[in-house]
Amino acid sequence: MGCSSNAISGKKPPSVQLEIGGKTYPTTLGTYCWKSGCVDTAGPIEILRDKETIKVQSGETVGIVMDYQPQPSKVYLEEVRENQETVEITVTANQFTAPTQQGIYYYSYGVWWLSDEDGHMSNGDAFYVFALEVQ
Repeated sequence: MGCSSNAISGKKPPSVQLEIGGKTYPTTLGTYCWKSGCVDTAGPIEILRDKETIKVQSGETVGIVMDYQPQPSKVYLEEVRENQETVEITVTANQFTAPTQQGIYYYSYGVWWLSDEDGHMSNGDAFYVFALEVQ
């Protein structure tokens, strides 16, 4: 997919926060293509290995907040396991449910701003990573 710069602004993709139990937590920007070019990073587990996890309760609702217009045309959330296996997580109304089993879970949240003229052409894309620790 090519990367053009229509409809997006700023030097980097917008920030994304998680909203859990009335509190807001930052995510970490990973790989992206934006007006300034493309940046490639390691995967979620490697990026987050030494960072503090976000503590959540079993089955708690996790909101994904991006204060940016226009909103992405496509979003995708996946859980990345230690063996690099991935599982798609359903996001409904910018929310998903934390796992029910205790442990640390790594996530990659991908967003795309697709061209209105050609739904396959990306105007910009970004991946945000975060780790939840279910207590």
